[in-house]
Amino acid sequence: MDPEAAHTARESLELAFQMSNILTTGLDRRTLSILIALCDCGLNPEALAALVRELRNESHPREYHKQLFSTNERYVI
Repeated sequence: MDPEAAHTARESLELAFQMSNILTTGLDRRTLSILIALCDCGLNPEALAALVRELRNESHPREYHKQLFSTNERYVI
């Protein structure tokens, strides 16, 4: 990546992080960067958002795992 593109990418991530903070999403820069990269790869942003919400709300990982694989619903990513 050329220096100008890297600079633009950093500025874009910083802007997205500031917006994330204003919206009190609780996402850190690393997580936000990963989510942006997944969207850039073509993953559905609404499906990613739903997944993040579910993972946050889940307090028992084993029960979540059972629920995730016992349901007929699938995330469209």
